[in-house]
Amino acid sequence: MAKLYFRYGVMGSSKTANALMVRYNYEERGQEALLVKPAIDQRDGARFVASRAGLSSPCVYFSDLQAMDPERLRRYACVIVDEAQFLSREEVRYLTDLVDDYDLPVICYGLRADFAGNFFPGSQELMATADVIEEIKTICWCGRKATYNARFDDSGQVIKEGEQVVLGANERYIALCRKHWKTGDLGPRGGR
Repeated sequence: MAKLYFRYGVMGSSKTANALMVRYNYEERGQEALLVKPAIDQRDGARFVASRAGLSSPCVYFSDLQAMDPERLRRYACVIVDEAQFLSREEVRYLTDLVDDYDLPVICYGLRADFAGNFFPGSQELMATADVIEEIKTICWCGRKATYNARFDDSGQVIKEGEQVVLGANERYIALCRKHWKTGDLGPRGGR
C-alpha cells in the first residue's frame, strides 16, 4: 500500500542528497523513480537537482508531473519531490491523489518552516496529510539539534522579517537550535 512521506529538515541537513540517494536505490534495483521539483527552484538550473555534497540528477517540474498521462505515471515505482515546501496546498492534494488513486508512493523532501519560524504552505499541508513524517536531523554550532533556518544580513544579524522565499542565497542562512535562533547567536564563526 503506497504512502505519502514528508521528510523535512533545516537547510544543510542533506535533504536533497537523501532524495537523490533514494532515487539511485530504486534505479539500482531496476525500478524507475521520477524526480520532481517546483519550477520556482532554479538554483541548480532548469529541470536539474543538485546537492551540496555534489550529487545531481535531471528532474521534471511539478507542472510536468501534473500533465503526465496516467498510463505513463503507472510505469514509475515512486515519485520523489525535492523542495516540497514550495508546493501549494492544491499541489500537495494532487500528491495524495497519486498515492490514493494510483497506489504510487510519493516521498517529499523540504523545509518545515521558513527563517521566521512560519510554515510554508506546502509544508503545512504535508504535515497535515502525509502518512509518514520524518525529520532529517543536523546540528547547530553548539551541538544541539538544529530546528531553525536563520537568515542573516551583511553584519551577521539574524533577520526575522521579510520575504518568505529568497532563492539562491544559501550563504545567508545557517541552521540553528531554537535557543540560538531566538537570541540571534550565529556562533563563533558568525554564519561563515
